[in-house]
Amino acid sequence: MTTAASSRTLAHPELDDIRLEGVLHALADPMRMRVVRDLAREEGAELSCSYFALPVSKSTSTHHFRVLRESGVIRQIYRGTAKLSVLRRDDLDALFPGLLDTVLAAASRQAGREDAGRAPAGG
Repeated sequence: MTTAASSRTLAHPELDDIRLEGVLHALADPMRMRVVRDLAREEGAELSCSYFALPVSKSTSTHHFRVLRESGVIRQIYRGTAKLSVLRRDDLDALFPGLLDTVLAAASRQAGREDAGRAPAGG
């Protein structure tokens, strides 16, 4: 794992240190999956944590981002005072071809079913 050189540099796992079980664990939580879906929609964009407006406390949100970063799903960097996140799609696709696309497609189908369940009847 790349270690942090200062409080403004965050540790990220090297490509060879990213493990399937760690990625799957990170993706198993609905809040983390929401972050990954948003990052995937904004392909290649560096998004600040405030972009996501998660319905959890700031400390819980920080925990979710740390799990995603330490598992190798996202990369986080500081730009000024903002901590920005980007999906490590190329790394994940190289290690686990098709995994991210499959998980994102399944999450979209699930979200569609959940939205359909909330739709008013008889429109």
